[in-house]
Amino acid sequence: MIGAFEVLVGFFIMLGMMAAGIHVAVAIFSIAALATLIYLGLPLLYSFGDTLWGTLNDFILTAIPLFILLGELLLRSGITERMYSALSVWLNRLPGGLLHTNIGASSVFAAMSGSSVATAATIGTVALPAFAERGYSERLALGTLAAGATLGILIPPSINMIIYGAITNTSIGKLFIAGILPGLALAGAFMLVIMAFAVLRPDVAGEREPSAPLRQRLASLVDLLPPAGVFAIVIGSIYSGWATPTEAAALGVVAALALAAFNRKLTLGMLHECFLSMARTTAMIMLIIVAAFFLNYVVGILGIPHVLTQWVAELGLSPMGLILALVIFYLVLGCFLETLSMMIATVPIVVPMVVQFGFDPVWFGIFLVVMMEISLITPPIGMNLYVVQGVRGRGSIADVMIGSLPFLAIMLLFVLLISLWPGLVLWLPNLMG
Repeated sequence: MIGAFEVLVGFFIMLGMMAAGIHVAVAIFSIAALATLIYLGLPLLYSFGDTLWGTLNDFILTAIPLFILLGELLLRSGITERMYSALSVWLNRLPGGLLHTNIGASSVFAAMSGSSVATAATIGTVALPAFAERGYSERLALGTLAAGATLGILIPPSINMIIYGAITNTSIGKLFIAGILPGLALAGAFMLVIMAFAVLRPDVAGEREPSAPLRQRLASLVDLLPPAGVFAIVIGSIYSGWATPTEAAALGVVAALALAAFNRKLTLGMLHECFLSMARTTAMIMLIIVAAFFLNYVVGILGIPHVLTQWVAELGLSPMGLILALVIFYLVLGCFLETLSMMIATVPIVVPMVVQFGFDPVWFGIFLVVMMEISLITPPIGMNLYVVQGVRGRGSIADVMIGSLPFLAIMLLFVLLISLWPGLVLWLPNLMG
């Protein structure tokens, strides 16, 4: 019979392999195979072939390459630049000016792409030139880009939510809907931080931007219609019950193709770049998911969730004590591991345990995504920090890290908020029934 000590040893060996640079899928599969050979025998290892086929043949997971393709098409069709300019016309009147546009543009692009890294790269490329010689604190500007881009995995559609839903058999539609209010609330909290800086330290928030005439502001709304339309098609079709998440992703791709054609950006070269990028990213993600599904299968047979639940119960942790322990656990992991690796490696073990403690799997999915957001800007591995610095192309990454700290603190407070008030997450999914 496997015990809690053996489970923890195996888990930390797997994390150690990842930290040492071994490919995530190899590390996950190695631990699953080792546990199978030690406790279950060689014949069960042959079932990996069935897991491989069953995972790759899952209709739900087809949404992953479609959402990746959707983001690539939007990135290369010129929609993002127009969207940023339109938002700046409306948001630059607020204290903090263009800093608010970074958050707003990140939120809107997140609602189209489902990827934080894509959001950071895209908005960073568009935004950074606009801050030159305008008196803004460069650190604060970089921080808004890194933090705002984290919304890419919280505001639906989200690739991370699709993976979480597939592994835990949780409704992806409900996860998408559950992310809307927290995503908007967190974006609003980021803007409040910017306003606080602008009021308390006007020297870092740049000169007050001139107010655009009403006619110009109204005319700019035309450039917000394409992203709003894509979001309405994807999320509206899911929420109304007209389409599954996979079908909604396909509808989004069709809409993006139409927009690219309308903007005269739809060429064979552009499509080649989009499909090549989609294939590379999808192959990486699916390899990790296949390994995670096999680990999930082995974990279930060995009864590891029950073992860990008993062990946590013996420690005397309350449900909220368990959540606090998981916050610390993910904060530490976020310092060393990339978000997707961290999520996929821990979900098969952690989720059954928290569900047995009475937590809603939809709520925990959003909690987990927020923790992944935090890890995206947690030094020294935070992926968004490096993406923004890469777009910047000069100076030290310490500037990005320091600029992100106020937003990191807000995100930790946000975790406390959704823990004390789960209705912020579950209200919209409960309306779905």
